[in-house]
Amino acid sequence: MAIDPGDPPAPYLSFWRERHLCTLTTLRPDGTPHVVPVGVTYDPEAGLARVLANKSSRKVAHVLAASGLDGEGARVAVCQVDGRRWATLEGRAVVSAEAGRVAEGERRYEERYGRVPRVNPDRVVIEIRVDRALGKAGPGEGA
Repeated sequence: MAIDPGDPPAPYLSFWRERHLCTLTTLRPDGTPHVVPVGVTYDPEAGLARVLANKSSRKVAHVLAASGLDGEGARVAVCQVDGRRWATLEGRAVVSAEAGRVAEGERRYEERYGRVPRVNPDRVVIEIRVDRALGKAGPGEGA
């Protein structure tokens, strides 16, 4: 079921606030999908989903490689599932090492996951400008 990513219904937003392991799908240079477990935070007011990462990770390399192709960021998706409930956010991702943006990602991670991320001087944040949201997070939503 399609969801307005800027104004998600309460059950959908609530689902994104619960503690769940998620996946991030990026594309390798050969076009095949690379899917890895991650923590994700969703900020519909800013239109962003955020993923903390090590700057030397493959997911970061994939985003950086694809971002340079058209300058608009790499096309990615993040997803979570819990029984019959599921939610996917899609959009264009960029990588930032800017201290304020990384700190905001860490703050939101702590808020959602209930713990401070371990210290990592090589941390970056993958920011996804969400342009599509799908899912079934409450009664009567989608199939």
